[in-house]
Amino acid sequence: MTVGGAGALREPLLVELPGARAAFTTRHGGVSEGPYRSLNLGRLTDDDAEAVRRNRELLRAKLGLPLAMIRQVHGNEVCLAKSPTEWGEPLREADGQATDTPGLAAIVLTADCLPIAVGGDGAAAILHAGWRGLAAGIVGAGVRAVRELGAEGPLEAVIGPGAGPCCYEVGEEVHAHFTAYGPSARRGGNLDMKFVARAQLEGSGVRAVTDLGLCTICHEDFFSHRRDGGITGRQAGIVWLT
Repeated sequence: MTVGGAGALREPLLVELPGARAAFTTRHGGVSEGPYRSLNLGRLTDDDAEAVRRNRELLRAKLGLPLAMIRQVHGNEVCLAKSPTEWGEPLREADGQATDTPGLAAIVLTADCLPIAVGGDGAAAILHAGWRGLAAGIVGAGVRAVRELGAEGPLEAVIGPGAGPCCYEVGEEVHAHFTAYGPSARRGGNLDMKFVARAQLEGSGVRAVTDLGLCTICHEDFFSHRRDGGITGRQAGIVWLT
């Protein structure tokens, strides 16, 4: 697995996976203004809809690939991405997309939840994993979807920018969902979602897991729902076959 494009975090972060490539956008490079400045990709925010449409077109042009979108609901469903999503069409509710279709970029949107890409030779998946999704089993569902699509050989995964254990304070009712992961899943009152995600990926048979180590709450190159009081944009986690 190789990682590139970090630089000053102005460009998408690119990660090579077996048979696939993942990308994680920053908040830079778009046309949105105010709290959504500038590459807000979230249509369900209060940003100007035309600005979001233009931002998605900028992303599509940068990738050179059509985009497949979903509407995330903090569950554990992973759907099959077979064709591009047209602007304005109804979106399927799911929290992950798996694909075996070359030339199609499958996307999840985040603003503190973890974007997780899983790749193997012949299929890949991109997952949206907040604490609810982690508790519900979205990671295992994503790995199974990749295998069911026929991915051969070892799987690898990358955990993209999301709320880190440095900043993500939650109540005891949330920690209670992760007691099985032991003391490493928390730092005081903070939940380490990335530790939990890694444990779930490895427990599902993923051979190698890379965490980019970027916290969206304390890193202002990313949108953060927690930091910005809910008035913020959305960045993307993306995967496609190579």
